[in-house]
Amino acid sequence: MLDAAALPDDIDALKAMLIAAQEREVRKDDRIKRLEKLVAAFKQAAFGRKSEKADPEQFDLALEDLETATAALHAEDEADSTSGKPSPKSRSANRGSLPAHLPRFEEIIEPESLICTCGGGLHCIGEDVSERLDVIPAQFRVIVTRRPKYACRACTDGVAQAPAPARLIQAGLPTEATIAHVLVSKYADHLPLYRQAQIMSRQGVDLDRSTLADWVGRAAFELRPVVDALLSDLKRSTKLFMDETRAPVLDPGSRKTKTGYFWALARDDRPWDGGAPPGVAFTYAPGRGGLHAERILQGFTGILQVDGYAGYNRLIAPDRVGRNIQLAYCWAHARRKLVEITRNGSAPIAEEGVRRIGELYRIEAELRGLPADARLAQRQARSDSLIADMRTWLTHHRARVAGKSPLGEALAYIAKYWDGLCIFLGDGRIEIDNNTVERTIRPIALNRKNALFAGHDAGAENWATIASLIETCKLNAVDPFSYLSATLAAIVNGHKQGEIKELLPWNHRPPR
Repeated sequence: MLDAAALPDDIDALKAMLIAAQEREVRKDDRIKRLEKLVAAFKQAAFGRKSEKADPEQFDLALEDLETATAALHAEDEADSTSGKPSPKSRSANRGSLPAHLPRFEEIIEPESLICTCGGGLHCIGEDVSERLDVIPAQFRVIVTRRPKYACRACTDGVAQAPAPARLIQAGLPTEATIAHVLVSKYADHLPLYRQAQIMSRQGVDLDRSTLADWVGRAAFELRPVVDALLSDLKRSTKLFMDETRAPVLDPGSRKTKTGYFWALARDDRPWDGGAPPGVAFTYAPGRGGLHAERILQGFTGILQVDGYAGYNRLIAPDRVGRNIQLAYCWAHARRKLVEITRNGSAPIAEEGVRRIGELYRIEAELRGLPADARLAQRQARSDSLIADMRTWLTHHRARVAGKSPLGEALAYIAKYWDGLCIFLGDGRIEIDNNTVERTIRPIALNRKNALFAGHDAGAENWATIASLIETCKLNAVDPFSYLSATLAAIVNGHKQGEIKELLPWNHRPPR
């Protein structure tokens, strides 16, 4: 409510107040229209036709814009409430939590006087405590290493001096922690090297992008044995995931890009309470043919969970020479084909298929984290009959749907891979889909979008090396910066090649 006593008596001042208030309302209306447009865009992104959908990164950027605008409106409402307008209804918000490991710097704010108005002394009866998140922006510092020289005054036997510490970049500027920071910024935070150089220059550290690239290349070379050990450790498992994603690479001879591929080999035994730590290793290959998968998997025997890409058929060819590999297929890909059909209009058969697969997923959600034998027993008791009914449903509708129609092709896909889709019913270690490895590939795709392409095949190989370690750190809740700093330092200081397993991400113990 307006306080009449606070209003000016001058008419011109009153007019100015009214005009200002009207302008504020107009600005607020404009902001509201902006938010409504963004909400409409979100609805289109979530429910529109596939060709009209925004990609996930654009969606996130728009969401940030919406949340920022909403916060500004709330701030304006709060400001209005302090000037006499009704207080807005309090809103619930996730303000975050402050982890216990962060250092605390306490400040005590005392009253101006500890003498009561009656003349007596005040004594403490309690306190209010609040915590706020503070930040010290990234600072560069210079480590000065002095190595004094000593000589004997009584003889001329020589000069004593401590040996120079080992460095990753001989006679270079960076410490191993600085190089680790560059690696994490590029491959985990998707910040290209030229932008990192710009950030450094704001603190007076002028480095060429090519210098940072040299650091990255040398670090990747030193880290390759660790990634080789990671890949070897994964292939000793009996159950793995595999997937591939495009890796555009610049072809200097033609001044165009050619298409290479990152192949991801992943392990995650946590859903069935397995003991092996999760991990993923990326390998760059110039193509997508099944021969690359076969080369990467040399020495592996067991169950490989994949999507329906035909290149994997090479692994189970009758005339193949090598260890036995059994392919388990992905229900998420089968469901995805049916979901696409439901988005184009009424499709009762496809909707029924999505519902049936959804029932399997609901059961799997309840079984996640149980031991393999418990998962197997529950699947046989609950999912086996659903699969049997679905087989009857699939056969019935395939006989009645045109094979060249989108629905016919979706049903044919399920029928083609039926045996591999049903393998999970007989082994509690197998997941229902291939999403585990697809999640590890998403950061690669985002980095690819920012970088557009790798500069050459060797650059793509470096990309795969460092991404393998960073993504494995994430899977094991290990800080990539702490890990890479410690690992590069260990390598520089002569870590034994025979003990390279100690440098795998899940063995990292951050310093206190």
